[in-house]
Amino acid sequence: MPFAFALTVVLALIAVFQVALALGAPLGHFAWGGQHRVLPARLRIGSLVSILIYALIALLAWDRVRAIDLLPNGVPEVGMWVVFAYFVLGIFMNAISRSTPERFTMVPVTLVLSVLSFLIAMGFGELATAAGDPN
Repeated sequence: MPFAFALTVVLALIAVFQVALALGAPLGHFAWGGQHRVLPARLRIGSLVSILIYALIALLAWDRVRAIDLLPNGVPEVGMWVVFAYFVLGIFMNAISRSTPERFTMVPVTLVLSVLSFLIAMGFGELATAAGDPN
């Protein structure tokens, strides 16, 4: 469970950043390729969509470690591997950004998210289940 908690904290911090971007904060050089200090409308919408994705990822993580049971069996297990692949891709996408602030900020963040999602996908931090419960 500590990995799901850590993942959720990092995602929550990034969500706050995305809210700031969506509201017009001049932080665009840290995201979306760093082309704009203040994001245009389409990227602000993208920031809001990102927050929904982060919430889904947190839900998958908490279900995967069995802290909650909302999703059908198998979905959290497969879903966390998809999340891991998503964050690994994010490392590379951020690494090739033309924006130096984005590279130096988001590559380490996505690396941390990749490691945490890998550990969760592997089942580390999973809560113990009741005896005889196959789930």
